Amino acid sequence: MTALNRRTFAIISHPDAGKTTLTEKLLLTGGAIHLAGEVKARGAARRARSDWMKIEQQRGISVTSSVMTFERQGITFNLLDTPGHEDFSEDTYRTLTAVDSAIMVIDAAKGIEPQTRKLFEVCRLRSVPIITFVNKVDREGRDPFELLDEVADALALDVCPMSWPVGMGGQFEGIYDFARNTLMQPEGPSREFEGAFTQVAGLDDPVLAEKLSAQGLERLTEEAELAQGGYASFDLEAYRHGDLTPVFFGSALKQFGIEELINAIADHAPPPRSQPAEPESVDPTRKDVTGFIFKVQANMDPQHRDRIAFMRLVSGTFKRGMKLVPSGHGKPIAVHSPILFFAQDRELADEALPGDIIGIPNHGTLRVGDTLSEKNDVRFTGLPNFAPEILRRVQLKDPTKTKQLRKALDDLSEEGVIQVFYPEIGSQWVVGVVGQLQLEVLISRLEAEYKVEAVLEMAPFDTARWLSGPADALEAFKRISMNNLAKDRDGNPVFMARSAWDVGYQQEKNPELTFSATRER
Repeated sequence: MTALNRRTFAIISHPDAGKTTLTEKLLLTGGAIHLAGEVKARGAARRARSDWMKIEQQRGISVTSSVMTFERQGITFNLLDTPGHEDFSEDTYRTLTAVDSAIMVIDAAKGIEPQTRKLFEVCRLRSVPIITFVNKVDREGRDPFELLDEVADALALDVCPMSWPVGMGGQFEGIYDFARNTLMQPEGPSREFEGAFTQVAGLDDPVLAEKLSAQGLERLTEEAELAQGGYASFDLEAYRHGDLTPVFFGSALKQFGIEELINAIADHAPPPRSQPAEPESVDPTRKDVTGFIFKVQANMDPQHRDRIAFMRLVSGTFKRGMKLVPSGHGKPIAVHSPILFFAQDRELADEALPGDIIGIPNHGTLRVGDTLSEKNDVRFTGLPNFAPEILRRVQLKDPTKTKQLRKALDDLSEEGVIQVFYPEIGSQWVVGVVGQLQLEVLISRLEAEYKVEAVLEMAPFDTARWLSGPADALEAFKRISMNNLAKDRDGNPVFMARSAWDVGYQQEKNPELTFSATRER
């Protein structure tokens, strides 16, 4: 096996577009699970297998990102699950830094939604190629041409339809695959696709008249001709460059279009790509082992209070027991028990190649943004902290649990769930998040995993900015603005602003200082 056989990808979507169902069907088709519903939870919770946190079970949404690996026809697929809830979190962004391509799921009735657009922009920042899957075509939805035009206009992408629905909703008669000239049709009482293709010589093949209603055939012939003539042809280079998106129509629930998606990822999605780094980008062909930590997850197994750092391998062949140097502290660590994932299930990894994601059990030594390498001569870039958009003070219900609270906040900020700020004056710690849901995650996890009950109160601050500049200028600013200063968990000085105007005012008054909305890890 070589790195060329690796496909590391994520699925991005708006809530309820069908991402969890699609994930399950991809795993089912890929042979990673053997029964539809295995990804679903026990009993009534009906959550995805990758959704293991208590709040996820209660609300039926993905809050954290998991990794699922499966093999099919000589290709190893590493599927990274990203949160699909409305509150975009840093965890989502960092997961997308670890993939080489993405599948964007769009609900046929709703089209491009705000969350989809936000996630797409994150992909665009890194030129991540995207395959689009228009889901739920077996239900009533918008006109396929309208959906294609919206993708093209809203995301400024060329679109290339790879398949076409024969009717939608009550008039749905199947999916036509342009590349293979095959017709897939619903079967049985549940109207699912059960694997029976009709191979035809083209859209004018008389066999289609036997398989479709007169209305369905007329619609397919007319629309397919327009679709193929009116949109871009598939261009591998344009797709891999992030300028063109191939579009597949289907139904994850009814199993339409799933195999085509896996084949498209296998045939077209790029193998491991170069990653931005200092002093220069790292190519997967580089001989020595390098990788970066894009996620830290605590307590995946509540019985063992474990802490797993997820590493994206960028170059070299990793072997179990190997010593790697984390950029965080420069002391080599031996990786004795690296893990390959299937959501919560794990197995020891004896070997890993570029593109693979391995889990490294550790006790706080590895952090998000750390580079691991054999030679300690490289540092991966592009995994920043973002200035929080919501700030809250943390109030303990039991003041004797201060020590446990500090440990919990440090752990959760290490994972990227929250950011924590320790004010220079006053004892109440401030937590910052990018989205509202992260506050619910915080309270839920404090209680479930750390047995700490706390409430969140409004903070007198609106946003935070990392401070940098000459030592004397920083010192002078600190003397005047002590009430507005805090330190982050690494001890970096942070200006806690009461408003965006406040940030602008202080910047104008202190031109030699930099008030930054992001901090490279």
